[in-house]
Amino acid sequence: MGWVCSRRLVGASQSAYSLSRSDGEEETLQELSELTTSAGAQVVGSILQRSPDPDPATLVGRGKVREISAGAKGVKADSVIFDHDLTPTQLRNLEQVLDLRVIDRTQLILDIFARRARTREGQLQVELAQLNYLLPRLGGRGTLLSRLGGGIGTRGPGEQQLEFDRRRIRARIRRLREAIERVRSQRALHRAHRQERHCLTVALVGYTNAGKSTLFNALTGSKVATSSRLFATLDPTVRALELESRRAVLLSDTVGFIRKLPPHLVAAFRATLEELEDASLLLHVTDASHPEREPQDAAVRSLLGSLGLAATPCLHVWNKADLLDPAEARRLAAGDSDVVVSALKGDGLEALRRRIEEGLQQDPIVEAELELSSSDGEGLALLYRLGTVLSAHLEDRRLLVRARLAASLRERFRARSLAFRETPAGA
Repeated sequence: MGWVCSRRLVGASQSAYSLSRSDGEEETLQELSELTTSAGAQVVGSILQRSPDPDPATLVGRGKVREISAGAKGVKADSVIFDHDLTPTQLRNLEQVLDLRVIDRTQLILDIFARRARTREGQLQVELAQLNYLLPRLGGRGTLLSRLGGGIGTRGPGEQQLEFDRRRIRARIRRLREAIERVRSQRALHRAHRQERHCLTVALVGYTNAGKSTLFNALTGSKVATSSRLFATLDPTVRALELESRRAVLLSDTVGFIRKLPPHLVAAFRATLEELEDASLLLHVTDASHPEREPQDAAVRSLLGSLGLAATPCLHVWNKADLLDPAEARRLAAGDSDVVVSALKGDGLEALRRRIEEGLQQDPIVEAELELSSSDGEGLALLYRLGTVLSAHLEDRRLLVRARLAASLRERFRARSLAFRETPAGA
């Protein structure tokens, strides 16, 4: 079991005690508790500190450390989790005084990611982030070094041994970066192939536990694992999404964002997040029922901005409408770029599909008149499969077709059409 701490302090377990600082809202304590539970620990106590400046030695000051120690021992916690990143010195000092395992926010998130990574790519990215976190902390106590279990860090912390460990970690980091670079190259090839086939991508983004995977399943008919725990989805998933126009669209489910996401963790997952760069439309999914939805949305927008995606077209999807008062749901739906849905109940999904169609401005729907060879059965089949044929008749061995289709599909027909004329879809 453990204690959660934050200058606001939050506690956690195998048992855990948690601590949080007061420079955030009290709801951050609840989020830290949820993170702790997601990591497989049981929260047995928490404490909040209100202080304007961090203590350079312990983050929270000597008096608060004594209070934490008494509280954690009183509930027999075996770890203390801080809602802030700790410097190597702070981590070492706290462990020496508390005589308990001390975990900061970054290490807690890394532990959850390590548990959830299933693909080789995800595992590589998590390991890289873990080693970058560990490297500057190798001068700490032996208990810190043993956290990775067998292998690196299990020997005594002598200076020669520490330098040997540092060299091994740096060498491993180089190999991981090379492997991830190969992943990036492979992903770039896949994206180029999709672009050649004129396949647009719509990407789900949002705060962790906003219901993105549930919405992904509802839209695509997939069975991606869902959970109420934070970071239930770590490895990205891509599936076909069928729209009314029958255009070829791919829907991508991505890892959830969170406040104070460690920068080096974002860097480690760059290969995965690059998928967002080629998205024609982002669906920003928000848990409309969450009391902290506005700060959560702000954190998502901030991270999208840091990734250079602020200018990408975005549709705001208010999810979990079944938990809202009807009047509140109507108010949220009033925005020009907003749509309200319940992925769990299936409410609002058809409206969302229409809004996705409208939001794909890079590939608008047009009405086209085509003249195909009477023997071009393949072309006609393609029109029926990926477009909407409005009329078709045979005239002097020519097949005259009027259809609604995506502009990308129009390009594929220019070369094979005997004649081609287009008008805007609404004309």
